[in-house]
Amino acid sequence: MDLVIRDAEVVDGSGDASYRADVAIEGGRITAIVKEAAAAGCLRPTATRVLDAEGLVLSPGFIDMHAHSDLALLRDPDHSAKVAQGVTLEVIGQDGLSYAPVDDRTLAEVRRAITGWNGNGDDIDFTWRSVGEYLDRLDHGFDGEGIAVNAAYLVPQGTVRMLAVGWEDREATPQELDRMRQLVAEGMEQGAVGLSSGLTYTPGMYAKDAELTELCRVVAEYGGYYCPHHRSYGAGALDAYKEMVALTRTANCPLHLAHATMNFGVNKGKAPDLLALLDDALASGADISLDTYPYTPGCTTLVAMLPSWASEGGPEAILARLKDDDTAERIRHHMEVVGADGCHGVPIEWDTIEISGVSEPALAPYVGRTVQQSADERGEAPWTTARRLLLDDGLGSTILQHVGHEENVQEIMRHRVHTGGSDGILQGDKPHPRAYGTFPQYLGRYVRELGVLTLEECVAHLTSRPAARLRLADRGLVREGHRADLVLFDPATVAAGSTFETPRTLPAGIPYVLVDGRFAVEDGRRTDVLAGRAVRRTAG
Repeated sequence: MDLVIRDAEVVDGSGDASYRADVAIEGGRITAIVKEAAAAGCLRPTATRVLDAEGLVLSPGFIDMHAHSDLALLRDPDHSAKVAQGVTLEVIGQDGLSYAPVDDRTLAEVRRAITGWNGNGDDIDFTWRSVGEYLDRLDHGFDGEGIAVNAAYLVPQGTVRMLAVGWEDREATPQELDRMRQLVAEGMEQGAVGLSSGLTYTPGMYAKDAELTELCRVVAEYGGYYCPHHRSYGAGALDAYKEMVALTRTANCPLHLAHATMNFGVNKGKAPDLLALLDDALASGADISLDTYPYTPGCTTLVAMLPSWASEGGPEAILARLKDDDTAERIRHHMEVVGADGCHGVPIEWDTIEISGVSEPALAPYVGRTVQQSADERGEAPWTTARRLLLDDGLGSTILQHVGHEENVQEIMRHRVHTGGSDGILQGDKPHPRAYGTFPQYLGRYVRELGVLTLEECVAHLTSRPAARLRLADRGLVREGHRADLVLFDPATVAAGSTFETPRTLPAGIPYVLVDGRFAVEDGRRTDVLAGRAVRRTAG
């Protein structure tokens, strides 16, 4: 064998009780599991290398069901933000906005629209246009060696609408809807695992339910799933969840709810209402899963807070409206008094909006302060500060939004269809710590410290459940014949190192991570291994 991991406490991802075993690996796959080998006096597997795992838990590699590493995987071969957490697969193309399929026009537009998520991409050679070409580029990675972790891709509905309709707030014509169906079908044929939407982001938010249902029908034909960032996580949250359940049931398409939270004051303590809704749907035959991150604040871009009418037409139209005093006053009134749909129907509270990153270095003093704090320091109204920042930073500012509730976070993570997703934005001087800490945060804080989940339950949430949603028959479990995407961690010390003050600190207690049977982390240090590849949709 290439490797034997000896005397590990195996938490195999099934949710069953752990067991002690030797695990042998060859050719990137698990080839033998010998339980209680030492105690039973069995003939133990031998290998070129034997790793003593005494005191360590061996589990499947973690699957990040909601990642924003679409460009990071191509610009950063190290990618320790995820590798060091034990992540071996990320699902990208999230929230309806990503970089394939595109043409020259829409590539420029989407790069501008999500600069706050992924940077402007000036350091990337955008050689692809189709989904298949993007996945091929991931396979090639750095000098043909691959990427740090595996990646699966969702066709982004907002980008598809950009191509077929543009940035207008109107219904698609029959011809445009046919084009969108075709683009989604092509993306699925080329290896995408499903479709994502960002229904509080333009232009995806302009799609009515009938349009989304038709696209979901296409996804269902290919065995994929729909992953919406739905229309509200605030004042209309429950109705928004009901909308997604209903339209996917009409389309007969599996549903995976992105970062399924209940935020803002209006939803304090209302997680049971959401879970009751899901339980009723599951009991009647719906195919539903969800992901969450184990933190209370959210993270997005400052421009996402604007009302949808102010975002129609794309980035240049937004900037023009912000420059016009009368229009800017209308935007302010909508945000502060009415409650903009960009802020989930809740009047914005500027003391909850912390600037986490800027594109223009000269604006760095804003980072780490709330809009209210910066406004107070300047002696001006918070909207004046926010408007200036949007204009001066070319809409590239990212924010932390402190609107979550711990009791909701814990209640949702216990649910039987829950999976883990970081929603990690890696840009900015002060990113959300979830980008570097989600998976050890689950294991350290919510398993060891709080006991919200048992270790076996938690590992299942982070491995086999997402693998089942992605229809990956050979991942997500420690089983003979499965891919050797594995993580070894110390259950007594595993913890997120990232905090809101030091968000890029790597975790503790994860000394070994294997991607395709090769050590991506060894003795707690990142190696130069690039064994990740694009994981394409399984046929059928």
